[in-house]
Amino acid sequence: MFVITGAEYDRFMGRYSVQLAPLFADFAGVQPGHRALDVGCGPGALTVELARRVGAGRVAAIDPAPQFVEACRQRVVGADVRVGGAEMLPWADATFDVALAQLVLTFMADAPGALREMRRVVCPGGTVAACMWESNGGMPMIESVWRAVAQVDPAGASARPKGRFHTRAEIEELFRGAFSRCELAPLEVASGYADFDDYWTSLLGAGGNLGTYVSRLDAPARARLRAATFEVLGRPTGPVRMTGRAWAARGQSRANDVDGV
Repeated sequence: MFVITGAEYDRFMGRYSVQLAPLFADFAGVQPGHRALDVGCGPGALTVELARRVGAGRVAAIDPAPQFVEACRQRVVGADVRVGGAEMLPWADATFDVALAQLVLTFMADAPGALREMRRVVCPGGTVAACMWESNGGMPMIESVWRAVAQVDPAGASARPKGRFHTRAEIEELFRGAFSRCELAPLEVASGYADFDDYWTSLLGAGGNLGTYVSRLDAPARARLRAATFEVLGRPTGPVRMTGRAWAARGQSRANDVDGV
């Protein structure tokens, strides 16, 4: 799903994920001296923030996309960055004080299994945290295009995969299946574009379901989608500003935590 480069991801999502990282790290309670793991690190937006707080030598990260891992290694020299999936983490039990997953829950093959793995690799009393963009208005940057798709290609819109863990209820249920207690909070960031062209260009290298859909369009279909998206946004003639709202959850690893408790 993510065959794009780190630079393409940055143009598409990085302008939001970089701003989200410090809010998420605050929510997870990352402090100097911690050993921190970034699960699903992508090109390294959160990894950079973790290294800033605890030092690159105390940070590890993992992602299944080799090109993202290489980009992350270049940005956070000295961190332990590996290619791999969240469902089978290559670290020993109780290696970290905190394990975080930023904007990856919906892309995991087995989110409950990944959460169990994150819990396994943090020490007793350590924190596991994850966050994901909220659906139904939480990410206008993406949702505006899908509204346009519904106008010009209803069949394409109806075929859009319905990802999980985009609501507070879904994320809370996931965490309550792994931790005896969990806490949730909304995190909101904003980003700006010079104009509509800047916004549209950022979408052309998008990853995920949206990027897959757009990449398959021929030139005329893409032009129709561009025009429809322009209308959905109210025909902006100057700078465009959008917000992103994510739900974050955290649980604390305890010696008596077992699956389903």
